[in-house]
Amino acid sequence: MKSSTKDKIKGLTDKIKGNVKEGLGSLSGNRDLEEEGKNDQLKGAARKKIGEIKKVFNQ
Repeated sequence: MKSSTKDKIKGLTDKIKGNVKEGLGSLSGNRDLEEEGKNDQLKGAARKKIGEIKKVFNQ
């Protein structure tokens, strides 16, 4: 599997994980978990974008 594909998949899983954490944190009133979820989503979006950039350069 290409590095770009791995980055895109990892980014997507981080975004999903972050979305779940944010939702659980919001429901339970746990602000730390909610913020951790938001951070995971941002990390996932960045990782996915890196994969897209790598694909442009055929890596």
